[in-house]
Amino acid sequence: MPRRLLPCVTMAAALAAVPLTGSAQDGWPKQPVRFVVAFAPAGPADIIARLVAQRLTTSLGQSVVVENKPGAGGSIASAYVARADPDGYTLMVNTSSYAVNPYMQRNLGFDSAKDLTLAALVASSPNLIVTAPNLKAHTVKEVMADAKNGAYNYGTAGAGTTPHLTAEYLFKVLGKVPVTHIPFQGAGPALNAVMAGQTQLASVALPAAVELVKAGRVRGLAVTASARSSALPDVPTVAESGFPGFEDVTWVGIFAPARTPDAILERINAEITRLQKDQDFLAKLSAAGFEPLGGSVAQAKDYLGKELVKWERVVKETGAQQN
Repeated sequence: MPRRLLPCVTMAAALAAVPLTGSAQDGWPKQPVRFVVAFAPAGPADIIARLVAQRLTTSLGQSVVVENKPGAGGSIASAYVARADPDGYTLMVNTSSYAVNPYMQRNLGFDSAKDLTLAALVASSPNLIVTAPNLKAHTVKEVMADAKNGAYNYGTAGAGTTPHLTAEYLFKVLGKVPVTHIPFQGAGPALNAVMAGQTQLASVALPAAVELVKAGRVRGLAVTASARSSALPDVPTVAESGFPGFEDVTWVGIFAPARTPDAILERINAEITRLQKDQDFLAKLSAAGFEPLGGSVAQAKDYLGKELVKWERVVKETGAQQN
């Protein structure tokens, strides 16, 4: 397995907004739209969902309501939305865990390749490994040396999330240290556990932990981007910490049930395209540790297909346990 675990996404510039005329949109939306978030509050999916929902409420002329439905690494929300009417009123905000779960979970409750469609890629962020603020080890190498006795554990937003596989690959494959994974139902609970001293470490998408690191409630150990994050410039990269070439990101996208009309998918995609040109929105993404993504509906679907192939290989190479 290459050290570049998950290359940063470089996508073609987002297409121009789709004209919103006449019967092409069939009047959608005529009622409030619901964003079902696949993880608990304070994680990357939740942060993006609330940033986007606030703006779409204005541009669509209908309320966009955020509902968190965490559990099973995002698969509970996925199965729920897969069964929803394909009318554009029940959408899901999920992360790259969607592409991992088919290979981590034996009984998803839905077909990840057929039951949902990715309408738009919104943003990506590196992952971040944090420690309890009073942990004596201050660097990745010190943590690995201290963890050789098998007494270390780390929390994540759930089995099958990319931060989970980031930590598995870094500690168990590269470092060959026996850390124990403890899955939670979101990045927020995982961070609460490390702040309370219930775990020594947490591996989460960076935006979930930015403010906690700044406040000194957790200590940033390493960020998985190729360069330091402007949101946390004092936290070194994994590559700087002794593992050159290591890079990993978590992406966030908006999904719809299969058979949702193409016109609605295109409208959703066009709204995200418009937001990615809004300087205030971009500033808020950057402050939270995100980079904008883009691309057409067709590009999003193609990207997801490649992610499914890639993460099947990654799960096999890390030996991550299935649920």
